[in-house]
Parts: sequence; C-alpha cells; structure tokens
Amino acid sequence: QLQLVESGGGLVQPGGSLRLSCAASGFTSDYYCIGWFRQAPGKEREGVSYINTSGGSANYADSVKGRFTISRDYTKNTLYLQMNNLKAEDTAVYYCAADVARYEYCSAYVSSYDYWGQGTQVTVSS
Repeated sequence: QLQLVESGGGLVQPGGSLRLSCAASGFTSDYYCIGWFRQAPGKEREGVSYINTSGGSANYADSVKGRFTISRDYTKNTLYLQMNNLKAEDTAVYYCAADVARYEYCSAYVSSYDYWGQGTQVTVSS
C-alpha cells in the first residue's frame, strides 16, 4: 500500500517561495506516475504538475508554468514542488498523488490517481 505524506505548506506573501515535499513509502517499485494537485475553497481539485518514472517528462498547468518546478528524488523516495513568485490565486490545499497503473505516459486527470496524501495548506496573502 503506497502511502504519501506532504509537508512544506504555509503562509507566504505574494512573490514569495515555498517548497513542498511528498514522502512516499510502502510500495516496492519506483515505476509509477506521481504529481501535485490542488483544491481551492469552492473549486474542483485540479492538476498542478506531474512527472513520470524517469523524470524525463514533467508537465505543468498553464497557470504555473515558469513559476513551479517538480522534481523527484529516488534516493529519498520524495517528490518536490518548488513554487516561486507565488500569487494569491495559488492559495489552496495541495495534494500529492500517485498513479501506479502508469509510469511513462502520465495522466493529467484527477480520476487516474489512486493514492493520495492528506494535503498541505498553502496560503498566499499579504
């Protein structure tokens, strides 16, 4: 059973930076897609960024391109999301999620992801 635990959220001013971490455990293989999703109050959960097993294919939502960077450290079984130049509209609960049915060509759809962390709150406000 794959378990995901996020950390690194908090309160930051507009223009600031945060780095989210997602520690994965309980799965015998590294071959799965993994990514970040977020959900703002009153809105549907949406994809932010996801990455395949090799790390050679990372995808981003248009709203975060050029500001967010996803990375994966296999030695630590940890996924990261570096968030720079944060905006008020980035405020949301951020979730880490894994799709163990895919490892090379990852899905952008929330429904494709089987395992979810508990979420970490990111608030961008002055």
